[in-house]
Amino acid sequence: MRRFKIFVIILAVIIGLAGYWKYRENVYSKEVLKLEILGPPETTLLQVAEYAVKYKNNGNFNLEDAKLVFECPKNSLECLVAGKEESPEEKKSLRKEFLLQTIYPGEEKTFSFKTRLLGKENETKEAKATLSYRPKNLKALYSSSTTFTTQIRPVLLNFEFDLPSKAESGRELKFFLNYFSSLDYPLSNIGVKVEYPSEFQFLESKPQALEKTDFEIKSLNKTEGGRIEINGLLTGNAGEQKIFRAVFGIWKEGEFIVLKEAMRGVEIIEPSLYISQLINGKPDYFAQIGDFLHYEIYFRNLGGKPFENLSLIAKLKGGLFDLSTIKSDLGENTSGDNTIVWDWKKVPDLKFLDSGKEGKIEFWVNLKQVFISSRNKESDKEMKPGENLSVTNEIIFPDQTKKEFLTKINSKLILTQKGYIEDEIFGSPGPLPPRVGEKSYFTVIWQVENFYNKIGNAKLKAVLSPLAELTGKIFPENAAFTFDSNSRELLWQIGDLEPGQEKKVQLAFQIALTLKEEEKLATPLMTPAEISGEDKWTNQILSTKTLPLYTNFSEMFIGEGIIPYSTSSSTGE
Repeated sequence: MRRFKIFVIILAVIIGLAGYWKYRENVYSKEVLKLEILGPPETTLLQVAEYAVKYKNNGNFNLEDAKLVFECPKNSLECLVAGKEESPEEKKSLRKEFLLQTIYPGEEKTFSFKTRLLGKENETKEAKATLSYRPKNLKALYSSSTTFTTQIRPVLLNFEFDLPSKAESGRELKFFLNYFSSLDYPLSNIGVKVEYPSEFQFLESKPQALEKTDFEIKSLNKTEGGRIEINGLLTGNAGEQKIFRAVFGIWKEGEFIVLKEAMRGVEIIEPSLYISQLINGKPDYFAQIGDFLHYEIYFRNLGGKPFENLSLIAKLKGGLFDLSTIKSDLGENTSGDNTIVWDWKKVPDLKFLDSGKEGKIEFWVNLKQVFISSRNKESDKEMKPGENLSVTNEIIFPDQTKKEFLTKINSKLILTQKGYIEDEIFGSPGPLPPRVGEKSYFTVIWQVENFYNKIGNAKLKAVLSPLAELTGKIFPENAAFTFDSNSRELLWQIGDLEPGQEKKVQLAFQIALTLKEEEKLATPLMTPAEISGEDKWTNQILSTKTLPLYTNFSEMFIGEGIIPYSTSSSTGE
């Protein structure tokens, strides 16, 4: 009986295994259908992206009632089926369906699609394909799906804040949002949305804003740009960081699609008031190399009792003082010494200073005339790029008190603006001089050198002649370069500038000029270029200008020997 039970169990197992293998032989596997998408792993904004959807039946079954669905990435501008005439409404649809009927064993086919992707820089976009079918002699409906991801590379669209890094609490703040397109595809239905920090009071804007935060831009073609100007009041505590954010995008079927983002912080400051020292009439004077400095030292008695028979010493610290130029009517100084002494016997305010009263002494001194440049190799050894130059005046009342006053020295900017033909950058053909009625091409090179201190938020401006136009050739291509089509102002937002001759930066762009009969050959192409930026050491806005750029021989050069973008050679001043 026991053996019989064992035999029955073994027989049942054998029958079950046989049935399982028979069942596997009759069940259709989805793996026999190969479905894939081929496309670009990377693309630029609004560039045509092509996708190919391929399928193949690798099985022995007919696949009936087959339907292919392809979905272009979300927010694509359009979705076109290659080789098919479509209506405008069909082109807008991002979902494409194809009734394939029967797919026979071994049959393979490819469908092609074209689209233009919308999205932010580095954003990924996913295309999807789904193929549904019913294997012959089976009632079950199967489907296979696959996806393909494409990343949007850096967008050829500049969108930047022109905003100071520091602002005083409670004072009016004016800033700009600049935009410029290098895209080969025209943009329309453009919107800009601004997010203000807390305690910012919007006052006005150009153009007028919708609900104070939204701006409309009708269209933007290649090499076109503009700016949004916003005025407001910003308040806060000293040291607080206020963050401004903005997005640039387009409206598509009621949805706002972001193409570019910008963000910038502003630190709230309270200006220091130096009530005991003025330099050249200012309590917070920032010096230049070679300056003539007039020091006025004020001392006030804040106590309840008078001071009598005081002496005062000024000690000038720092190798940039020209000690041989010290002058003082009542103070005593030994030639070449860095100290000046005032005695109560000569200064009445030092002999007796009553409670609440204020006294004053003064002296004059020059800063040395030194300058580091690529054409002046014998610079003062104490002058090194990036050292944050300064001089110090230490005021000492012996046996009473002392205090140091630091005077920061501004950096030095050198800007050159040159025009070339036959250059090594774009090879602009000229002709030079330009001929009436013939289009001439020139390459303009801006070069900036900075010495001593780091410069932040550097920007370079010039106005392009109405007779000239941009060709769209810019190098480097990713430079923050914009053009206001209305004012014709060119703007290069350089950003930070490190000090030192080897840190100079350059920008090149090509312009085209067509002269009319009544115009002279010595035609101005560009107004004087002006660079400005914030000295990160002194927190002062520095600026310098070039001469205008003309098309005559004295201002234009053949490009022979030019080494563009080098950090060790110069194109001249």
